Amino acid sequence: MKAQRTRSQERILNLLKTLNRAVSAQDIYVELRNRSQSMGLATVYRSLEALKLDGVVQVRTLASGESLYSSVQQDKHHLTCLQCGDSIPINQCPVHELETQLQQSHSFKIFYHTLEFFGLCDRCCVAQVASDALD
Repeated sequence: MKAQRTRSQERILNLLKTLNRAVSAQDIYVELRNRSQSMGLATVYRSLEALKLDGVVQVRTLASGESLYSSVQQDKHHLTCLQCGDSIPINQCPVHELETQLQQSHSFKIFYHTLEFFGLCDRCCVAQVASDALD
């Protein structure tokens, strides 16, 4: 049985659903202040952790180490450039069948999954080739 959500958790969850994009905890903190619903940054982090463990918020960690939070609506998949940090969403998912198999074989409740490939985007590849040519 799920624990009842706190007012802070409800505010954050509603904000994430409204924004409909992944944002950092600091961005959540600022956005709540802008909406006159301020709470402490530590409360934001605690609430995000509780919502994550409840399976309604997902976290994505960028190559820079920054964590971005969003409401769980669908699985997220990305190509992320290690040079410029651009992140390109990909729509197809090759692991849905694997997810179902893992849930069954391990009796494990999966809330969501992420799939991320790291490398260089086309623009950074061209820049790297040009830089290598100058050396």
